[in-house]
Formats: sequence, C-alpha cells, structure tokens
Amino acid sequence: MIIGEYKSKVGEKKRVSLPKKFREELGEDLILTRGYENALVFVNKNMWQKVAQEVMNGSFTNKDIRDTSRFLVGGAKEIDLDNQGRFIIPQTLFEHAKLKTNIVFIGLVNWVEIWDEESWQERVKYLQEHGEEIAQEISKMNPQNNG
Repeated sequence: MIIGEYKSKVGEKKRVSLPKKFREELGEDLILTRGYENALVFVNKNMWQKVAQEVMNGSFTNKDIRDTSRFLVGGAKEIDLDNQGRFIIPQTLFEHAKLKTNIVFIGLVNWVEIWDEESWQERVKYLQEHGEEIAQEISKMNPQNNG
C-alpha cells in the first residue's frame, strides 16, 4: 500500500529521489503529471491506464471532460528512474507545482503526490481547520452514511 509522508530536496537539474518505499510499491513504468492544488501526481502505468480510461470514457463534447483531459493527460510525462531511484522533474511540471528546494512526497494508496514543502504545510493547516466540514461533505456523497 502506498502510504506515508517523506521529505526530500531538489538537487541540481531538478533531480529528486523517489523514496525507496514508493519505488517498491509503484514499480517501474511511471507517469508524472499535474495534480490539483498545485501538486504533482506520480502513478504507475496500470493506475495511469485506469485514469486515462475514466477520462476517455466521457464524451469529448463535454467541456469538463476536455478540460480534465488537457489538465491530467496533456501534462503527463513518462519518467525513468536511475539505479538510485532519481529522476528529473520536467520544467513545466516543476513550475506547475511551484517547487523550490524542499519537497514532500505523500503516499495516497494508489498514487504519490509531490508538493513544495511550504505549500504542503499550508494545505495541512487548511485540512486541520476544515477537516470536520470536509468529512461532512464527503458523508453527504455516500448515501450509506446518511442512515
């Protein structure tokens, strides 16, 4: 299971090392793309195919589906890790996530997010302040919890 939080630093040429635990869980054939809230999303090809299928199953005449495709699929890059698990973050993705020197890898069961450390700290603060509201909204989406 892909879980946990790991801090890292961006090296020269925007090179970073994917934490070993995540490398073991994700395997090879990795895709890095734009995520929401200025994060990046790392998935393996199996998970990527599921994401792509969900996007492709929608009608391209639907504006929201086109926009989602542009955002997720249009920004995606295949990533090769070296023997030490390092990779280079492409410039467009680096800029999207507003990355600086300190970054955080977050394991979210099926994927890994990469955040600038300051942005992640701000997001955690937001989640701490609004966690109850968010949980209530989620419970409204699942009719089994409204009994």
